[in-house]
Amino acid sequence: MSAVTDTVPVAAPRNPVGQSVRDSLIVAQRNLIRMSRIPEMVIFGLIQPIMFVVLFTYVFGGSMQIGGSTSAAAYKNFLMAGIFAQTVTFATASSGAGIADDMHKGLIDRFRSLPMARGAVLTGRTLADLVQTALTLLVLAVVALLVGWRTGTVGDTNAGKVLAAFGLLLLLGYAFTWIGALIGLSVRTPEAATSGGLIWLFPVTFISNAFVDTSNMTPWLRHVADWNPFSATVQAARVLFANAPKSASDAWPMQHPVWASLIYSVLIVVIFRTLAVRKYRSATA
Repeated sequence: MSAVTDTVPVAAPRNPVGQSVRDSLIVAQRNLIRMSRIPEMVIFGLIQPIMFVVLFTYVFGGSMQIGGSTSAAAYKNFLMAGIFAQTVTFATASSGAGIADDMHKGLIDRFRSLPMARGAVLTGRTLADLVQTALTLLVLAVVALLVGWRTGTVGDTNAGKVLAAFGLLLLLGYAFTWIGALIGLSVRTPEAATSGGLIWLFPVTFISNAFVDTSNMTPWLRHVADWNPFSATVQAARVLFANAPKSASDAWPMQHPVWASLIYSVLIVVIFRTLAVRKYRSATA
């Protein structure tokens, strides 16, 4: 007599990296669809940087000394890299507010009940914000060209360097959205996330070389500004745009801004993504 045993097929183990990528893209698509249904989010996100371009160009142009010149055109070309960098970093506040809103509504708990990668919710959100930031940056570049901004004003550049500059700007913006994600997971309401996301951004963006030449600052403040990760990306963009002469500062980030920008941004992503995913697990447990 022979016994017949039924064998239950065992599912092949999933590739965790592939699953994480797929889940992140699905969450990113969900957030992009949500953004497209709320066009005022995109419109209001465009108004502020355009106002900064117009105000700084026509109000402060001619009053700032750049490279020994008070020319409005010189300041305009000096300014734009700082405005671009400020725009991509200010997206941090909306990223944190969006995650806090999802937490407040219980959406994160629903995602957590699904068989998906833990970090996919946050990665998808930051990727969607990156797409929105890229669109904002594109519109802002067009506005900058309309008000007279030009590349290659103090040297030679090309399309590859210009695209590399925008790539560094977007990388910095993506890195800072992870800081926003951590803030969004650490507060109770979207309003608190918006306030918390802006408070620290103002000193980071203004104690920098974005709007003024750091050589005019007091020594201790100039030292802080020169080693600011934000300043490194601004200077890298200026170098690649060929919009400013080489910095007179002997600080390493100012002498090697492209490498400094890459290193700073990658470190911020690694550190704050780790902290945000850890906070996500404990906050929704």
